[in-house]
Amino acid sequence: MKVLLLRFGELYLKGNNRNVFEGQLINNIKEMLKGEEYKFSKTFGRYVISNYDPSRETEIIDRLSKVFGLHSFSPAEEVDANVEEIAKQVLQSQVDNKTFKVIVKRADKNFPLKSMDFAASLGGKILQKFPDSSVDLYNPQLEINVDIRMNGKAYVYTSSIKGQGGLPLHTAGKGLLLLSGGIDSPVAGYLVSKRGLALEALHFHSYPYTSERAKEKVLNLAKILSSYIGEIKLHVVSFTKIQEAIHVNCKPEYMITIMRRIMMRIAEKLCEKNSLGAIVTGESLGQVASQTMQSMTVTGSVIKCLPVFRPCIAMDKEEIMAVANKIDTYETSILPYEDCCTVFLPKNPVIKPTIEKAQKEENHLDIDALVAEALETEEVVYIK
Repeated sequence: MKVLLLRFGELYLKGNNRNVFEGQLINNIKEMLKGEEYKFSKTFGRYVISNYDPSRETEIIDRLSKVFGLHSFSPAEEVDANVEEIAKQVLQSQVDNKTFKVIVKRADKNFPLKSMDFAASLGGKILQKFPDSSVDLYNPQLEINVDIRMNGKAYVYTSSIKGQGGLPLHTAGKGLLLLSGGIDSPVAGYLVSKRGLALEALHFHSYPYTSERAKEKVLNLAKILSSYIGEIKLHVVSFTKIQEAIHVNCKPEYMITIMRRIMMRIAEKLCEKNSLGAIVTGESLGQVASQTMQSMTVTGSVIKCLPVFRPCIAMDKEEIMAVANKIDTYETSILPYEDCCTVFLPKNPVIKPTIEKAQKEENHLDIDALVAEALETEEVVYIK
Protein backbone atom coordinates (compact mmCIF):
# COMPACT_ATOMS: atom_id res chain seq x y z
CA MET A 1 0.00 0.00 0.00
CA LYS A 2 1.31 3.41 -0.97
CA VAL A 3 1.71 5.78 2.00
CA LEU A 4 3.55 8.87 3.16
CA LEU A 5 5.91 8.19 6.07
CA LEU A 6 6.42 11.26 8.27
CA ARG A 7 9.29 11.83 10.71
CA PHE A 8 9.79 14.46 13.39
CA GLY A 9 13.18 15.55 14.65
CA GLU A 10 13.65 17.91 17.60
CA LEU A 11 10.68 16.49 19.47
CA TYR A 12 12.86 13.53 20.38
CA LEU A 13 14.70 15.84 22.79
CA LYS A 14 11.57 16.59 24.80
CA GLY A 15 10.97 14.90 28.13
CA ASN A 16 7.74 14.38 30.01
CA ASN A 17 5.97 17.07 27.96
CA ARG A 18 6.73 15.44 24.62
CA ASN A 19 3.10 14.35 24.27
CA VAL A 20 2.06 18.00 24.33
CA PHE A 21 4.36 18.81 21.43
CA GLU A 22 3.35 15.70 19.50
CA GLY A 23 -0.32 16.45 20.02
CA GLN A 24 0.12 19.95 18.65
CA LEU A 25 2.13 18.68 15.69
CA ILE A 26 -0.60 16.19 14.81
CA ASN A 27 -3.21 18.95 15.05
CA ASN A 28 -1.11 21.15 12.77
CA ILE A 29 -0.70 18.36 10.20
CA LYS A 30 -4.44 17.77 10.13
CA GLU A 31 -5.12 21.49 9.86
CA MET A 32 -2.68 21.78 6.94
CA LEU A 33 -4.37 18.86 5.18
CA LYS A 34 -7.90 20.12 5.75
CA GLY A 35 -10.07 19.30 2.75
CA GLU A 36 -8.01 16.25 1.75
CA GLU A 37 -9.27 12.68 2.07
CA TYR A 38 -6.77 10.43 3.89
CA LYS A 39 -6.19 8.17 6.89
CA PHE A 40 -3.78 9.27 9.62
CA SER A 41 -2.11 6.75 11.91
CA LYS A 42 0.73 6.83 14.40
CA THR A 43 3.47 4.39 15.30
CA PHE A 44 6.34 5.08 17.66
CA GLY A 45 8.51 7.81 16.13
CA ARG A 46 6.57 7.95 12.85
CA TYR A 47 3.27 9.13 11.42
CA VAL A 48 1.67 7.47 8.42
CA ILE A 49 -0.70 9.04 5.90
CA SER A 50 -2.54 6.48 3.78
CA ASN A 51 -5.70 6.01 1.73
CA TYR A 52 -5.24 9.32 -0.06
CA ASP A 53 -5.97 10.09 -3.69
CA PRO A 54 -2.70 9.42 -5.61
CA SER A 55 -3.49 12.32 -7.95
CA ARG A 56 -3.34 14.61 -4.89
CA GLU A 57 0.08 13.39 -3.70
CA THR A 58 2.01 16.38 -5.04
CA GLU A 59 -0.37 18.82 -3.34
CA ILE A 60 -0.30 16.87 -0.07
CA ILE A 61 3.51 16.79 -0.10
CA ASP A 62 3.63 20.54 -0.75
CA ARG A 63 1.38 21.19 2.25
CA LEU A 64 3.36 18.87 4.51
CA SER A 65 6.58 20.61 3.49
CA LYS A 66 5.29 23.74 5.26
CA VAL A 67 4.52 22.11 8.62
CA PHE A 68 6.95 23.20 11.33
CA GLY A 69 8.13 20.27 13.43
CA LEU A 70 8.30 17.72 10.60
CA HIS A 71 11.90 16.71 9.93
CA SER A 72 11.33 14.77 6.71
CA PHE A 73 8.88 12.49 4.94
CA SER A 74 8.94 9.87 2.21
CA PRO A 75 6.55 8.35 -0.30
CA ALA A 76 6.76 4.68 0.71
CA GLU A 77 5.23 1.26 0.28
CA GLU A 78 3.78 -0.28 3.44
CA VAL A 79 4.08 -4.08 3.74
CA ASP A 80 3.78 -6.61 6.53
CA ALA A 81 6.98 -6.73 8.57
CA ASN A 82 8.17 -10.17 7.55
CA VAL A 83 11.23 -11.16 5.56
CA GLU A 84 9.39 -12.43 2.50
CA GLU A 85 7.04 -9.45 2.05
CA ILE A 86 9.84 -6.94 2.54
CA ALA A 87 12.12 -8.72 0.06
CA LYS A 88 9.30 -8.90 -2.48
CA GLN A 89 8.75 -5.15 -2.24
CA VAL A 90 12.47 -4.30 -2.34
CA LEU A 91 12.89 -6.31 -5.55
CA GLN A 92 10.34 -4.06 -7.23
CA SER A 93 12.80 -1.17 -7.02
CA GLN A 94 14.21 0.10 -10.32
CA VAL A 95 17.80 -1.00 -9.74
CA ASP A 96 18.85 -2.33 -13.17
CA ASN A 97 22.17 -0.84 -14.38
CA LYS A 98 22.47 1.29 -11.24
CA THR A 99 24.67 1.36 -8.19
CA PHE A 100 22.66 0.92 -5.01
CA LYS A 101 22.78 0.69 -1.24
CA VAL A 102 20.29 -0.94 1.14
CA ILE A 103 19.68 0.57 4.59
CA VAL A 104 17.59 -1.27 7.17
CA LYS A 105 16.33 0.31 10.39
CA ARG A 106 14.63 -1.80 13.05
CA ALA A 107 12.47 -0.04 15.60
CA ASP A 108 11.05 -3.48 16.28
CA LYS A 109 13.96 -5.35 17.86
CA ASN A 110 11.94 -8.57 17.78
CA PHE A 111 12.39 -8.76 14.04
CA PRO A 112 14.34 -12.02 13.45
CA LEU A 113 17.27 -10.52 11.49
CA LYS A 114 19.66 -7.80 12.56
CA SER A 115 19.67 -4.64 10.45
CA MET A 116 23.06 -5.10 8.77
CA ASP A 117 22.49 -8.81 8.14
CA PHE A 118 19.09 -8.16 6.59
CA ALA A 119 20.47 -5.31 4.44
CA ALA A 120 23.22 -7.63 3.14
CA SER A 121 20.67 -10.35 2.40
CA LEU A 122 18.43 -7.94 0.49
CA GLY A 123 21.44 -6.62 -1.42
CA GLY A 124 22.29 -10.16 -2.49
CA LYS A 125 18.76 -10.75 -3.75
CA ILE A 126 18.91 -7.53 -5.75
CA LEU A 127 22.21 -8.57 -7.38
CA GLN A 128 20.68 -11.91 -8.33
CA LYS A 129 17.72 -10.23 -10.03
CA PHE A 130 19.69 -7.34 -11.52
CA PRO A 131 23.16 -8.67 -12.39
CA ASP A 132 24.06 -5.45 -14.20
CA SER A 133 23.69 -3.47 -10.95
CA SER A 134 26.37 -3.11 -8.28
CA VAL A 135 26.69 -2.11 -4.64
CA ASP A 136 28.13 1.32 -3.74
CA LEU A 137 28.04 2.08 -0.02
CA TYR A 138 29.37 5.64 -0.37
CA ASN A 139 27.79 7.29 -3.43
CA PRO A 140 25.01 5.07 -4.76
CA GLN A 141 22.67 6.11 -7.53
CA LEU A 142 19.80 4.55 -5.61
CA GLU A 143 19.35 4.22 -1.86
CA ILE A 144 16.75 1.66 -0.79
CA ASN A 145 15.49 2.16 2.76
CA VAL A 146 13.60 -0.38 4.84
CA ASP A 147 12.05 0.99 8.04
CA ILE A 148 10.67 -1.79 10.27
CA ARG A 149 8.31 -0.34 12.85
CA MET A 150 6.64 -1.66 15.97
CA ASN A 151 3.16 -1.69 14.41
CA GLY A 152 3.88 -4.90 12.50
CA LYS A 153 4.56 -2.99 9.31
CA ALA A 154 7.65 -2.14 7.28
CA TYR A 155 8.10 0.82 4.96
CA VAL A 156 10.20 0.66 1.80
CA TYR A 157 11.22 3.92 0.15
CA THR A 158 13.95 5.37 -2.05
CA SER A 159 13.68 9.12 -1.39
CA SER A 160 13.27 11.54 1.50
CA ILE A 161 11.87 15.06 1.32
CA LYS A 162 13.27 17.54 3.81
CA GLY A 163 10.68 19.17 6.05
CA GLN A 164 10.76 22.52 7.85
CA GLY A 165 12.10 21.08 11.10
CA GLY A 166 11.90 23.20 14.23
CA LEU A 167 9.04 23.01 16.72
CA PRO A 168 5.30 22.74 16.08
CA LEU A 169 3.50 26.04 15.69
CA HIS A 170 1.53 27.14 18.80
CA THR A 171 3.92 25.49 21.28
CA ALA A 172 5.74 28.73 22.21
CA GLY A 173 2.90 31.19 22.68
CA LYS A 174 1.91 34.03 20.35
CA GLY A 175 3.67 37.24 19.37
CA LEU A 176 3.27 40.36 17.25
CA LEU A 177 5.38 40.71 14.10
CA LEU A 178 6.21 44.23 12.92
CA LEU A 179 5.63 43.60 9.22
CA SER A 180 7.02 46.20 6.83
CA GLY A 181 7.20 45.83 3.08
CA GLY A 182 10.89 44.92 3.18
CA ILE A 183 12.85 41.68 2.94
CA ASP A 184 13.74 41.21 6.60
CA SER A 185 10.48 41.22 8.55
CA PRO A 186 8.75 38.34 6.71
CA VAL A 187 11.92 36.29 7.24
CA ALA A 188 11.85 37.15 10.94
CA GLY A 189 8.24 36.01 11.15
CA TYR A 190 9.08 32.72 9.45
CA LEU A 191 12.07 32.08 11.72
CA VAL A 192 10.23 32.59 15.01
CA SER A 193 7.28 30.55 13.76
CA LYS A 194 9.75 27.74 13.15
CA ARG A 195 10.43 27.87 16.90
CA GLY A 196 6.74 27.35 17.66
CA LEU A 197 5.62 30.99 18.02
CA ALA A 198 2.24 31.78 16.49
CA LEU A 199 1.87 35.32 15.12
CA GLU A 200 -0.32 38.28 14.57
CA ALA A 201 1.18 41.14 12.55
CA LEU A 202 1.31 44.93 12.69
CA HIS A 203 1.87 47.18 9.71
CA PHE A 204 2.28 50.96 9.79
CA HIS A 205 1.30 52.94 6.71
CA SER A 206 1.64 56.66 6.00
CA TYR A 207 -1.02 57.52 3.44
CA PRO A 208 -0.86 59.73 1.35
CA TYR A 209 2.95 59.58 1.54
CA THR A 210 2.75 55.84 0.94
CA SER A 211 0.43 54.35 -1.67
CA GLU A 212 -2.29 51.74 -1.56
CA ARG A 213 0.08 49.54 -3.56
CA ALA A 214 2.52 49.62 -0.65
CA LYS A 215 -0.27 48.41 1.64
CA GLU A 216 -1.29 45.74 -0.89
CA LYS A 217 2.32 44.55 -1.00
CA VAL A 218 2.23 43.91 2.76
CA LEU A 219 -1.07 42.08 2.45
CA ASN A 220 0.53 39.83 -0.15
CA LEU A 221 3.52 39.17 2.12
CA ALA A 222 1.16 38.23 4.92
CA LYS A 223 -0.66 35.91 2.51
CA ILE A 224 2.60 34.09 1.71
CA LEU A 225 3.45 33.77 5.42
CA SER A 226 -0.01 32.42 6.13
CA SER A 227 0.74 29.37 3.97
CA TYR A 228 3.17 28.37 6.74
CA ILE A 229 1.42 29.62 9.87
CA GLY A 230 -2.27 29.69 9.01
CA GLU A 231 -4.59 32.67 9.24
CA ILE A 232 -2.86 35.92 10.22
CA LYS A 233 -4.61 38.72 12.05
CA LEU A 234 -3.02 41.83 10.54
CA HIS A 235 -3.32 45.13 12.39
CA VAL A 236 -2.90 48.12 10.05
CA VAL A 237 -2.23 51.44 11.82
CA SER A 238 -1.81 54.89 10.31
CA PHE A 239 1.51 56.52 11.16
CA THR A 240 1.10 59.70 9.11
CA LYS A 241 0.34 62.20 11.87
CA ILE A 242 3.11 60.82 14.07
CA GLN A 243 5.69 61.23 11.32
CA GLU A 244 4.49 64.74 10.54
CA ALA A 245 4.73 65.69 14.21
CA ILE A 246 8.25 64.26 14.51
CA HIS A 247 9.32 66.03 11.31
CA VAL A 248 8.14 69.40 12.64
CA ASN A 249 9.25 69.12 16.27
CA CYS A 250 12.34 66.87 16.51
CA LYS A 251 15.91 67.05 15.27
CA PRO A 252 16.25 65.32 11.87
CA GLU A 253 19.01 62.97 13.01
CA TYR A 254 16.74 61.62 15.78
CA MET A 255 13.67 61.20 13.61
CA ILE A 256 14.12 57.47 12.90
CA THR A 257 14.94 56.76 16.55
CA ILE A 258 11.82 58.56 17.83
CA MET A 259 9.69 56.98 15.13
CA ARG A 260 10.75 53.46 16.10
CA ARG A 261 10.28 54.16 19.81
CA ILE A 262 6.68 55.19 19.13
CA MET A 263 6.17 52.11 16.95
CA MET A 264 7.31 49.97 19.86
CA ARG A 265 4.87 51.72 22.20
CA ILE A 266 1.99 51.08 19.80
CA ALA A 267 3.07 47.45 19.38
CA GLU A 268 3.14 46.97 23.15
CA LYS A 269 -0.36 48.41 23.49
CA LEU A 270 -1.65 45.99 20.85
CA CYS A 271 0.10 43.11 22.58
CA GLU A 272 -1.61 43.98 25.85
CA LYS A 273 -4.98 44.28 24.11
CA ASN A 274 -4.64 40.98 22.23
CA SER A 275 -2.82 38.88 24.87
CA LEU A 276 0.38 38.60 22.84
CA GLY A 277 3.60 37.72 24.64
CA ALA A 278 6.38 39.16 22.47
CA ILE A 279 7.26 41.70 19.78
CA VAL A 280 9.12 40.40 16.72
CA THR A 281 11.21 42.58 14.40
CA GLY A 282 13.40 42.01 11.36
CA GLU A 283 16.39 43.92 12.73
CA SER A 284 19.90 42.76 11.81
CA LEU A 285 22.82 44.12 13.82
CA GLY A 286 24.56 46.97 12.04
CA GLN A 287 22.54 46.72 8.83
CA VAL A 288 21.29 50.33 8.99
CA ALA A 289 21.57 53.25 11.42
CA SER A 290 18.48 52.20 13.38
CA GLN A 291 19.91 48.73 13.94
CA THR A 292 23.15 49.50 15.74
CA MET A 293 23.52 48.20 19.28
CA GLN A 294 22.93 51.69 20.67
CA SER A 295 19.88 52.30 18.47
CA MET A 296 18.23 49.04 19.46
CA THR A 297 18.94 49.75 23.13
CA VAL A 298 17.23 53.13 22.87
CA THR A 299 14.35 51.76 20.82
CA GLY A 300 13.74 48.80 23.13
CA SER A 301 13.95 50.85 26.31
CA VAL A 302 10.33 51.99 25.95
CA ILE A 303 9.06 48.40 26.24
CA LYS A 304 8.03 47.71 29.83
CA CYS A 305 7.45 43.98 30.22
CA LEU A 306 7.68 42.14 26.89
CA PRO A 307 10.63 40.50 25.14
CA VAL A 308 11.63 41.76 21.71
CA PHE A 309 12.66 38.89 19.45
CA ARG A 310 15.11 39.70 16.64
CA PRO A 311 15.70 36.37 14.86
CA CYS A 312 17.69 37.99 12.03
CA ILE A 313 20.05 39.75 14.42
CA ALA A 314 23.22 37.80 13.46
CA MET A 315 22.37 37.22 9.79
CA ASP A 316 23.90 39.18 6.93
CA LYS A 317 21.81 40.39 4.01
CA GLU A 318 22.69 37.47 1.76
CA GLU A 319 21.58 34.99 4.43
CA ILE A 320 18.30 36.85 4.93
CA MET A 321 17.73 37.00 1.17
CA ALA A 322 18.36 33.26 0.91
CA VAL A 323 15.59 32.56 3.43
CA ALA A 324 13.29 35.06 1.68
CA ASN A 325 13.81 33.20 -1.60
CA LYS A 326 13.20 29.87 0.14
CA ILE A 327 9.83 30.99 1.52
CA ASP A 328 8.87 32.91 -1.67
CA THR A 329 8.63 36.37 -0.11
CA TYR A 330 11.67 37.89 -1.84
CA GLU A 331 10.10 38.84 -5.18
CA THR A 332 7.20 40.54 -3.40
CA SER A 333 9.48 42.30 -0.90
CA ILE A 334 11.58 43.96 -3.62
CA LEU A 335 8.61 45.51 -5.42
CA PRO A 336 9.37 49.27 -5.60
CA TYR A 337 6.59 50.53 -3.32
CA GLU A 338 7.74 52.67 -0.42
CA ASP A 339 6.89 51.98 3.21
CA CYS A 340 6.55 54.42 6.08
CA CYS A 341 10.19 53.98 7.14
CA THR A 342 11.30 55.80 3.97
CA VAL A 343 9.08 58.85 4.54
CA PHE A 344 10.94 62.02 5.68
CA LEU A 345 14.13 59.95 5.83
CA PRO A 346 16.97 62.14 7.22
CA LYS A 347 20.30 62.32 5.40
CA ASN A 348 22.37 61.57 8.49
CA PRO A 349 20.42 59.58 11.09
CA VAL A 350 22.16 59.17 14.43
CA ILE A 351 23.88 55.79 14.76
CA LYS A 352 24.74 56.02 18.46
CA PRO A 353 21.70 57.61 20.10
CA THR A 354 21.25 57.82 23.85
CA ILE A 355 18.10 57.35 25.87
CA GLU A 356 18.53 60.76 27.47
CA LYS A 357 18.73 62.60 24.13
CA ALA A 358 15.81 60.60 22.72
CA GLN A 359 13.68 61.51 25.73
CA LYS A 360 14.68 65.17 25.32
CA GLU A 361 13.44 65.13 21.72
CA GLU A 362 10.24 63.37 22.77
CA ASN A 363 9.51 66.19 25.23
CA HIS A 364 8.49 68.22 22.16
CA LEU A 365 5.70 65.72 21.45
CA ASP A 366 2.54 64.57 23.21
CA ILE A 367 3.50 60.91 22.95
CA ASP A 368 0.47 59.50 24.75
CA ALA A 369 -1.94 61.45 22.55
CA LEU A 370 -0.14 60.45 19.36
CA VAL A 371 -0.17 56.77 20.34
CA ALA A 372 -3.84 56.89 21.30
CA GLU A 373 -4.80 58.65 18.07
CA ALA A 374 -2.84 56.13 15.99
CA LEU A 375 -4.53 53.20 17.73
CA GLU A 376 -7.92 54.68 16.85
CA THR A 377 -7.02 54.27 13.15
CA GLU A 378 -6.43 50.53 13.56
CA GLU A 379 -7.84 48.38 10.79
CA VAL A 380 -7.88 44.61 11.28
CA VAL A 381 -7.55 42.30 8.27
CA TYR A 382 -7.67 38.50 8.50
CA ILE A 383 -5.45 36.87 5.91
CA LYS A 384 -5.28 33.21 4.93
